[in-house]
Amino acid sequence: MKKIKYLYFITVFVLFAGFASLIPQKARADFCDVNKLSYAQFGQRSERVKTAQICLIQLGFDIPYGPTGYFGKQTSTAVKQFYLNILNMDWSSTFGPKGITALKKVVASKTFSKVGDIQKFSSKEEFRYYLAKSQESSALSLRNRAEDFMPSLAPATLEMGVGGEVQQKAAERVSETNVQVAGIDEPDIIKTDGTRIFFSSEEQYYRMMKEEPLELLMPEVWDPLPTAKTKIIKAFPPAELALENNIDKSGEMLLVKNKKILAIIGSAEINGYDLSDPKNPKNKWTLKFEDNNYLLTSRLFNDKIYLVMKQSIRRTDPCPIKPLSLGGMPITIECFDIYHPVRPVPVDSSFSAIVLNPETGAIENKISFIGSSSDSVVYMSKNNLYITYFYQEGYFRIFADALENKMKDLFPSDVIQSIVRLKDYNISENAKLVEIETILERYNNSLTNDERLRLENETEKRFQDYYEERKRETEKTGIVKINLQDFKILANGTSPGYPLNQFSLDEYNDYLRIAVTVGERSLGPVKSANDVYVLDKDLKIVGAVKDMGLTERIYSARFIGNKGYLVTFRQKDPFYVLDLSDPQNPELKGELKIPGYSSYLEPISDNMILGVGQEENQVKVSLFDVSSPENPVEKDKYDLKDYWSEVMTNHRAFLRDDKHQIFFLPGGQGGYVFSYKDDKLSLTKTVSDFAVKRAVYLDDYLYILSANKIVIFNEINWEKVKELDL
Repeated sequence: MKKIKYLYFITVFVLFAGFASLIPQKARADFCDVNKLSYAQFGQRSERVKTAQICLIQLGFDIPYGPTGYFGKQTSTAVKQFYLNILNMDWSSTFGPKGITALKKVVASKTFSKVGDIQKFSSKEEFRYYLAKSQESSALSLRNRAEDFMPSLAPATLEMGVGGEVQQKAAERVSETNVQVAGIDEPDIIKTDGTRIFFSSEEQYYRMMKEEPLELLMPEVWDPLPTAKTKIIKAFPPAELALENNIDKSGEMLLVKNKKILAIIGSAEINGYDLSDPKNPKNKWTLKFEDNNYLLTSRLFNDKIYLVMKQSIRRTDPCPIKPLSLGGMPITIECFDIYHPVRPVPVDSSFSAIVLNPETGAIENKISFIGSSSDSVVYMSKNNLYITYFYQEGYFRIFADALENKMKDLFPSDVIQSIVRLKDYNISENAKLVEIETILERYNNSLTNDERLRLENETEKRFQDYYEERKRETEKTGIVKINLQDFKILANGTSPGYPLNQFSLDEYNDYLRIAVTVGERSLGPVKSANDVYVLDKDLKIVGAVKDMGLTERIYSARFIGNKGYLVTFRQKDPFYVLDLSDPQNPELKGELKIPGYSSYLEPISDNMILGVGQEENQVKVSLFDVSSPENPVEKDKYDLKDYWSEVMTNHRAFLRDDKHQIFFLPGGQGGYVFSYKDDKLSLTKTVSDFAVKRAVYLDDYLYILSANKIVIFNEINWEKVKELDL
């Protein structure tokens, strides 16, 4: 089909739409009003037939042409299937009193599974229908893309453990993984119980091929590659430093100290180990990931493990979902236990949130819903679990509205009206775009070259202006809120744009704050912007600060009480301070523009924020003084001769010790210990090793670990105490 150059936006959309799955498109059903149900029969055309059709479609029964009001073969087939499934009757020619009574009961039962704008599917058929509707309304995504340490006090007295092992005195000051919310642990490659360190370096091994003739390369006689393992290190007291044992599994870990359970999270399974005898850990259970499910993230809270799984939807057989298996037995989530937004939105993935008993591996609770695979973010407070997904609304209505409201003087009225009428047609989004293209191409062919050139420039300019105004209506983040107490969905909502990571979300006093970038993934040259939205307990937007960092995107965010801190970047690093004390009227209080950017923000005190990022391809550490919100100041900075730190992409690699006022960063060339005493940054200690991974502290000793070595420093005088090859 010939493309019209001046219709830039249509050309781009049709190009993307060409990759969409070619499945039958169905008409969208209106709301089922059971009070309007009445007797209907084959061959009849009436509103009562349309009401029955709407209700049957909402329950998942297939009527391809939608609620036309005519009782024909398609409706007869749906009625027959309904009577057979619900009443066990072979009936199809009428929809009478028995069917009406049964349908009312089914619809009534579904209302109990509805929460706000989200509800459960009633059947596999309804799930399939929803997928068809979501694809009809979709535009393909342009890119399918802790406040303080809380030291826990280990037992100070000698105890006799299980198996008769005498447990030695543990350290009184024990570091924890750097997390977003104090008290909610996050998985990492290092954990400690105050006496031992559990370390999974996750090193990758590669076989070096010798330059030998091909016939001499005999795979059956090759030495086996080393297996990545989790090391158990006796760490405290330092004099007893020793490698005690290895576990033949590796991955990020969660340590349930009260239950003496270590959960090792691999790429395809989770293993739970009993640490009653730490020298000889026993595998208690194994959870395997099934059906192409993979783990988004996990948390540990109140001695329960929380998992969030994601799976691409099988469009021909979307349910049940079987995310995990325990002991060879699959964990099944049935079709009627899966939630979906009431209004069809673009979806391609299912999400399953699961509560796990760490002692047995048993699933104590689970819930599933569907959304988009793009940019999923998981944030957990002490009350709720939030899961987000990014999607883009269909572009047809935006195109049609732009033509109707901004370009009436460019086209004849009959052209505009032909396009506006497409809004009410029961055809797919893609089909409507093809119709627009056909209508406009026909008009384009009637113009002279001079007229066509003017139209080309005017339409592009006006559409870009219009889309700039509407960018927040097309890029959306869906948000699902799950209550931790009963593990039920409390609310679902939407926000414009997309969040960067978990720190872009924060719950405070029953309000959710979310920092997003909008406009970056739009069709056409639209200016990106950055917003912060405040949502109430029902996830309705009640306040916003908009248009920060125009043409830039968010690089880091942090919410602390009534304050919010945001860094955007393109060429300079605007550091923003927000006052969120009034949820309905959040304010931008101050802004600081400096070179480079910070990709991780750490609150050092009420008035001091630490930033870790880059400037001119070198790691930069900054101290921001926010005592005057209207006038934030970069109090101090330190530029490392290193190009990268894992902290820039993984906050769990960061360690801070408040007692000694130091923090640790792993870098590309080694490990760095900084002091921030008196609000000044100074480099206290370095460890030169290309594979430095993490650090922990036990009492006044800092343990720095690389893939193959552990080094202990005394934090009082910074002398090396001991080291051990691993």
